[in-house]
Amino acid sequence: MKRACAVCGSLLLVMASGSFAAGESTVEELQREISDLKARLADLEALVANISAPRELRETAVLPAEKVAEVELAQAQPEADTAAIELGGALRFNVIHREDVDSSEGKRGESGLDVFRLNVDGAINNLLLSAEYRFYPYMDTIRYGWVGYQFEDDSVIQAGINQVPFGLLPYAAHNAWFGVPYYVGMADDYDMGVKYQREDGPWSGQVAFYKNEELNDAGNLDRYSYDLVLQGDQQNEEINQLNARLAYTFGKNTTCETELGGSLEAGQVYNNLSDERGDHRAYALHLDSRCGRWNFQLQGARYDYEVPDPPGVDDRVVRFGAFAGAYDVAAAGKVYVANVAYNFASPWRYIDSLTCYNDYSLLDKSLDGASDSQINTLGCAIGSGPLFTYVDYILARNMPFFGDGSLAGGGEDDWLGRLNINIGYYW
Repeated sequence: MKRACAVCGSLLLVMASGSFAAGESTVEELQREISDLKARLADLEALVANISAPRELRETAVLPAEKVAEVELAQAQPEADTAAIELGGALRFNVIHREDVDSSEGKRGESGLDVFRLNVDGAINNLLLSAEYRFYPYMDTIRYGWVGYQFEDDSVIQAGINQVPFGLLPYAAHNAWFGVPYYVGMADDYDMGVKYQREDGPWSGQVAFYKNEELNDAGNLDRYSYDLVLQGDQQNEEINQLNARLAYTFGKNTTCETELGGSLEAGQVYNNLSDERGDHRAYALHLDSRCGRWNFQLQGARYDYEVPDPPGVDDRVVRFGAFAGAYDVAAAGKVYVANVAYNFASPWRYIDSLTCYNDYSLLDKSLDGASDSQINTLGCAIGSGPLFTYVDYILARNMPFFGDGSLAGGGEDDWLGRLNINIGYYW
């Protein structure tokens, strides 16, 4: 209080001296006195502000008013949370009518749970996270799960179970059942390793190294991705695999984009019976064109497994497994894909998206006398809010899960049909 009175007294003296000078001075002297008075008042205001300011501000030089406000605001508000982790998932059901199964024919179809899945995606600063776990009626398994880092140039490195960069991405089909590439481990495949990906204008590139398949347990058939598995006399598993994918997009960021690219895969195969290592290789060229409402996909690929089987084991075939089952596949072959889709304008206000398609794929086997394996799916995908439904009519020839179809020798040489309706709620 005493110090405040002293300030007030000083102010009165300043005003008195200013008045006396005004009475005896010329106009020019009066103007100088007014200027001097303003400067002394500014000093007094700064003094008062320093007296009332917090201690941490008084310990520094006197700050402009706007800087004081900024400091006080920063002290009042905690640091912004840069974490953004989201939880999602889906619940999907199937309605099926299988023409090759008598009971399905007699019952006029069947229905059941397809999958319940949980997703975690997000970022903490530049650290990324993505994972998906799936529950089926007969098994549960991880689909993928990786942590990553996003660099200043937006390139990303992923470590963990991530998607193998090969061929058409992210999928080589539009339908829920997929096509031949998936069932020979060349599409929507996930393995355990490290991947680096980068985009530079129209160019996109990915390189990866995978130590082994995703579960590090080739004898476990409860898996999502089709890999070499240990079953019976077939005791081969994938190890030490390198992948590279390079693509160029014509018309980037326009309404008509066409991606043209190539993929390479090279790895080893370890046989648990012979304790020896063999090799496997795969190559692919692809085209993915999205022009207006149309999407055209073409792909040609070739693969070859040179496995170190012990004497007495047929090395012309290898054994793949997933979804709690396994089957033989020709050890070498060519895979072709030709897909077309059209995204219709919504015909009804309750439909958000309507995409109809025809997906075709074929396996040309290296086995003498073996029939090709083919699958063709005609259908539509319908989106309505959180609901997403596939309505597919599938025709398959010599494919697993259709009669006696086989991706190796022998099998079913007739075309067999199936109506598959997959209804899912996504969040």
